Amino acid sequence: MATVPVAPVSSVVSTSTSSSSSKLRSISSYFRHFKASATDPVSQNRNLHSIRREFLKGIAVQVLPLLVLKNPPHSQAKEIEVGSYLSPSPLDPSFVLFKATPKDTPALRAGNVQPYQFIIPPTWKQTRIANILSGNYCQPKCAEPWVEVKFEDEKQGKVQVVASPLIRLTNKTNASIEEIGNPEKVIASLGPFVTGNSYDPDELLETSVEKLGDQTYYKYVLETPFALTGSHNLAKATAKGNTVVLFVASANDKQWQSSQKTLKAILDSFQI
Repeated sequence: MATVPVAPVSSVVSTSTSSSSSKLRSISSYFRHFKASATDPVSQNRNLHSIRREFLKGIAVQVLPLLVLKNPPHSQAKEIEVGSYLSPSPLDPSFVLFKATPKDTPALRAGNVQPYQFIIPPTWKQTRIANILSGNYCQPKCAEPWVEVKFEDEKQGKVQVVASPLIRLTNKTNASIEEIGNPEKVIASLGPFVTGNSYDPDELLETSVEKLGDQTYYKYVLETPFALTGSHNLAKATAKGNTVVLFVASANDKQWQSSQKTLKAILDSFQI
């Protein structure tokens, strides 16, 4: 079988650099010629457009491919297994630990949400959030809830963090979750953001209250046959500052059979 000769990388780079330098020298020479020879405005304008076209063409051909290779799009960088860039959880090495920082979301950068964390299986992927759902367009003062982050695995389910302005649930500033109301009252307000469409009190199977330090969390188990998020949902809510934060773990019937223990472990690990 015949082989096709492949030029060494260094040769390709050298040739590319040489070609770029040659193109820029040609443009520079053309520009000097343009200044010396073009005497009427029409000719100058025509020559100037030609220079700009050649210059931009040179940038597109020589520089942009290198930028694409060196800095892949943000969406590609994120939609990979989280185990490739997150560290193992110190409490359970079979999970990795996600710690949200101001670089992760607009609300964290604006100080509307305090940093939160949770564990997640290393094979899961972080998914992109539509701009209209991300809160990016309304920070620092959003009137409606928004999605902070979202992770999923097609075999196990998905989790997401939803933040809501405190004013949507109470007029009291810096209210704790207990001051907003009991678990049933809170889920009645936030239920549609668990299911993705509507909330029926009959779908609530179990509630519990958890204290971690000085922070109180309401926990929920829901069976939601008509939910857009999935027929099984686990949720955990708390309030801090001027925001109520809701953590949701969802699965369909097939996913739930094999992953309910994993989803409960993820839910239990969430804290702010």
